[in-house]
Formats: sequence, C-alpha cells, structure tokens
Amino acid sequence: MSASENLSPQNLTHVKETIPAVRQVPWRRLFSYLGPYKWRMVVAMVGLMISSAISLVFPLLIGQTVTDILNQADYGSLNQFVLLLLGLFIVMSIAAYVQTYFLGTTGEGIVYDLRTQLYDRMITLSLAYYNRHRVGEMMSRISNDVTMVRTMLTTNVSTILSSLISLIGSVVIVFTLNPQLTLFILLLVPLLVAVAFIFGRPLERMSTRVQDQLADATVTVEEGLSGIRTVKSFVREDYESQRYRRDLTVTLRSAIRMIKARSAFGSVMLLLGFSSIAAILWFGGRQVIMGNMTVGMITSFIIYGFLIAAGLGNLAGLYGEFRAVTGAVRRVFEILDTGVEVVEATDARSLPPIRGRIIFEDVSFGYDVETTPVAEAPDSRQLTGLVLRDINLDIAPGEIIALVGPSGAGKSTLCNLIPRFYDPDRGAVSIDGRDLRNVSKQSLRGQIGLVPQETILFGGTVKENILYGRLDASDEEVVAAARAAYAHDFIIEMANGYETRVGERGNNLSGGQRQRIAIARAILKDPRILLLDEATSSLDSESEQYVQAALNHLMSNRTTIIIAHRLSTVQAAHRVVVLDHGAIVEIGTHDELLAQGGLFAKLYQMQFAEDGRDGRSREVVDIWPEGDWAVLGWPRVPELPE
Repeated sequence: MSASENLSPQNLTHVKETIPAVRQVPWRRLFSYLGPYKWRMVVAMVGLMISSAISLVFPLLIGQTVTDILNQADYGSLNQFVLLLLGLFIVMSIAAYVQTYFLGTTGEGIVYDLRTQLYDRMITLSLAYYNRHRVGEMMSRISNDVTMVRTMLTTNVSTILSSLISLIGSVVIVFTLNPQLTLFILLLVPLLVAVAFIFGRPLERMSTRVQDQLADATVTVEEGLSGIRTVKSFVREDYESQRYRRDLTVTLRSAIRMIKARSAFGSVMLLLGFSSIAAILWFGGRQVIMGNMTVGMITSFIIYGFLIAAGLGNLAGLYGEFRAVTGAVRRVFEILDTGVEVVEATDARSLPPIRGRIIFEDVSFGYDVETTPVAEAPDSRQLTGLVLRDINLDIAPGEIIALVGPSGAGKSTLCNLIPRFYDPDRGAVSIDGRDLRNVSKQSLRGQIGLVPQETILFGGTVKENILYGRLDASDEEVVAAARAAYAHDFIIEMANGYETRVGERGNNLSGGQRQRIAIARAILKDPRILLLDEATSSLDSESEQYVQAALNHLMSNRTTIIIAHRLSTVQAAHRVVVLDHGAIVEIGTHDELLAQGGLFAKLYQMQFAEDGRDGRSREVVDIWPEGDWAVLGWPRVPELPE
C-alpha cells in the first residue's frame, strides 16, 4: 500500500481523538474588551430595545384590529391603522440599521484589539515556546478563534438580549392579560433548564475538539505551502493532499457529531417552544368557545406564543454556540497569559556600548532539562537532557572564533545563548563583565548582528529588508551597506531597483542574492558582536570571494563567532573551538589543531580529501560503513579516475 493510500479517509479508523478537559473561562475579562466601545454598544442596545419594543406591541395591535376595526367594518380606522403600522416598521428598520452598524463596528474593533494583542504576545514569546508549538496552530488561534470570540461578544450578545426581551416581554404581557394562560408556558421552564444542562457541557467539549483539529489541519497547510519546493522536488503533491484530507476528515467527523448534538438540542427546544403555542391554542380556544375571550385576544396570544417559541429557539441555538465558543476563548487567553521564559529582571539595566568580551562560565543548557536528585548527596540536583555541558570559554574583544563540530554538537545552541534567546540552566554568560540576565534584552540584542545560514527575508522591498538592520538609516547608508555586501550591482539591475519586491520569504531572489541582502542588513546594523552561521554557504565561488572580503572587513575589530560547516572558512579565525556532544574537546588555531590529529583533524581530513587545493591527489573517502550503503540499495561509489 502506498503512502497516499495509507492517508486515505477510509484508513482513518486508527486515529484516536481525545476530548480536552473543560477549564474555567474568565468571562469578566472577556467582556472587558467591550469597554472601549461601550458607547457604541449603548447606541446599538437602544436600537435593539426600540425594535424589540415594536415587536412586542405588534401582537396587541393585531388583536385590536381583529376585535374592533374588522368587526365594525370601519375602513377609515383600518387605513389609519395600516399607516400606523408602516410608521412603526420604518422606525423599527432604522433602529435595526443602527443596531447592526454599531455592533458591526464594535466587532471589528474587538477583532483588531485581540489580534494585535495576540501578535504582540506571540512576537515576544521565547524561542522555547516555538520549539513546542507549530506556526499553523498559532495562525489558527489568531484567525479562527478570534473570529469566534468577536461573534460571541457582538452578534450573539445582541441576539441573546433581543430574544430575552421578546421572551420575557411576551410572558409578562400574556400574564397581564390572562394569568391562567401564562401557567401553561411557565410549566415548560424547568424542562428547558434541564435540556440546556444536559446538552451544554458535551457541546462545549465537542467544539473545543473541532477547533483543535482544525488547527492541526491549518498546520498541515502551512507546512505544505511553505515547503512547496520540497513537495514538488519529491513529487509529493498527492501525498500532501492526502495529509490535508486526513486532517479535514477527522475534523469533519467531529464536526458532524457536534452538529448532531446541536441539532438535537435545537429540536427539543423548538418542540418545547411550539408546545406553548399548542397550549395557548387549546386553552384560549376553550375560552373563546365559552365566551370568556375574544377572537382578537386569542390571535394576540397565538402571536405571542410564536414570539416565545422563536425566543426559545434562538436561545437554544445561541446557548449551543455559547458553549462551543468557550474553547476558543480559553485558547486565546492561554496565549495572552503565556509567560516569557527568558524573563527580564525588574532592575535590568541598559547595556552601554560594548567592547565585545564574551565569557561562558560553567555553562550547561538543555531544551528539555529534567532535574533529578543525586543519590550520594540528597541536597544536590543533577541535570539530564543537556545539550551543552560545562562550557568555559573566554572570547576577547575583536577576536574571531570558529565553532566546529559534528551535527548536533551544540554549535548553534552556544550562539543562541549570546543574544539571550535562552538562559543557561547552570552557569552564566557575560559580556564585558555584565551577566546577561541583568541587562535589558533590547540593549543587548541591539549590539549583536546575526546572519543565519537559512536567510529570512520579509515580503517587502529590497530596501525595506536592508533597512531591517537599522530603521532610521538614510538611502545613502542603505546603498553603502549593499555595496559592502556586493549586492548593489544585482539590485540596480532589477526592474525597480531597491524598490523591487522580493516576494514571500524572498522567493523572487536567488539563494546567493538573499544571502547578500542579509549580510547588507547586518552591515547596516554595525554591531559590536557578529554571529555568522556559515554566512557564505549559499554563494557561488565568485560571489563567495567578494562577500568573504566584505565580511573580513566587517569582522575587523568586532567580536565574531562563526558556525563553520565548511572547514575552509575557519582559517581566518584567531581560534577554533571544537565541540562534540555538547562539550568543548579542542581549542586552538587552525594549524595547531591539524597538528594535534584530534577530532578537528579527522573532520578536516574527511571534508578535504577530495579537494585539490591542499596539493594532494583527489580521492574518494568512504565515510559510511558498508552496511549503510546496502540498506539504501546503493552500489559502492566508484573511485574517480586518475
């Protein structure tokens, strides 16, 4: 069976669905979002009350028409009555417009407030949070969940109030006209409460599950589209379509179960509501037959019965939606209440202009660290799951350090501690003698430049992406930075020069062009500390020479840490730090480490055995065991001819 067949809807019986627990919702906090728009809500509620009042008066007027005007065959009174109704309907239409307009603008304002607050929170959360949560999931929270919250705070609230006014007003009027008739309606209230209680909690859980599964489907779309080149290169379009169908099928099944429950709830409430009409008709009809009630009055009662039934039906539907939206409310507030793991001290000071001395002192760190007691010393604690272990490193101002090691050795993690993307679990990192935990993150990161291996550009213009390094830079400075990164020539050849849009994530540019713009961005920032993750890895040989020259100039008199993937880039470093399994195993110059014959020399030998630049003959070095070739079904790679 193929991969895509495994993902077909028919093969989803193995998918397990869990019903999330229901937690308390901070309703007072939720409704506080109406505060800035209270006057808009007041105007909307005035419009609602006017239209609801006219709706309540209408049955009485109809009853009066049947009793007085039609029985007397008074055409003049009939004409006046119809004109009165038209006037009331015009007033009701205007009131409905006012209500709809002010509710709509209030809703959009709430969406704006919630989404900006959510994004403000998301953008300030620590990187550790994003190691545990997917981007598509976050996108679902800021779009789908916020929309549900908006609907509840505006449209649903107004509909609830309108239904309550109609329901309570109708019951009061019927009670005033005939208390006995009202008893038939009030007998249904305990049944209504019981039904709402029975259906409410399951509906809430089902809706929460549907929203969570919809977030999973959103993640699948985000991953597939963001990795579209990989999808196409592996010819996995059908596979990705089936992945999305699988997630949507699971969501669909849960949604259908929720719809069944909501439909049953609404039907029962509707039955109870219209039962009140039957009760009114039965009792009122007997009163008319006995001469105790006029036809006009029973007509009014029947219309009020419909209003009561409609109010109950609306409340039933809204109650289901109300319980359904609580899951969205909780998820929104969960993000807003998520604490920042890299906490800035209350007395944190701004870091003055630095010289660039960096010291790692007994630093240990892990992304998922567990603390366990030590058997020999009960008061001591042992850290497990560490990525870095007991790092001690003193980097002088202006020194160029190259980090070398196998994949997973901890090179990127070590760099991530310098701008304080994470805090060490043990030990301390300091710059110019100041512990990073005691300085503000903004003043720290403002003096650090980062050029990652995977260049991130934003969907604006070339100029805007370079300006990201320093927003107040002049046009001349932008051009100077581009020239220094050897990007100016290809930029001016574009149709719109520096105003050319780079496309989503810079997809309109080549990898080398994106990398040079990223370098120009770092040059414009003019940082005291540079973090370079093999910044020339995406460039062709000619471009690499130019950009490497620019980087050499940029690195002059700046503390620079290079994550080296190609060992040819470490020769310009003052020292090479070799990491393995999270620990420093070698430190020295390029030549010293080669002479020692340790891990660095072995890595160098494997990487440069094919390179003619070292004066040796070209030969293929097989660094994979025989078994690995066989597992892949590959033949042995033949040696290159002499």
